[in-house]
Amino acid sequence: MILRGPESHSTGVRVLDAVRARLAESAADAGKTIALRCCRSEAELVDGLSGLRADEVELLLFDPGACMPASERLRGALATLSLPYIEVHDDDMDALEPSLADAGDCVARVHGYAAQSYTLALAIALEHLGCAECGHGVHVGT
Repeated sequence: MILRGPESHSTGVRVLDAVRARLAESAADAGKTIALRCCRSEAELVDGLSGLRADEVELLLFDPGACMPASERLRGALATLSLPYIEVHDDDMDALEPSLADAGDCVARVHGYAAQSYTLALAIALEHLGCAECGHGVHVGT
């Protein structure tokens, strides 16, 4: 699952559009599917977090977007999240977005790679789920 907060700039949606098909393909190669939810406000983002269930979602790719610095309500929703997540930022090395303080079961934080932050986050997620080698017939170094 990818859950994105509201963007303060218009490039955020274009950034994700640029890699969406590749993310879906990589997940499918590993026998997984990806759902995407883009939120328009912090309240909607908190509701999205609160509605996630561990029996439906294995791991969350979470982009807080323009909801930084995070409110106590957002931090509380992350702290009570019953599944692991990866914090993703679609920024670049020239303008790094702030990260959340440790909240909940954060597996990793990925930022500085623009659209490719999602690709890296998905690779980390698949490795965490034990699917890093799924669907790949060639293994480097073996």
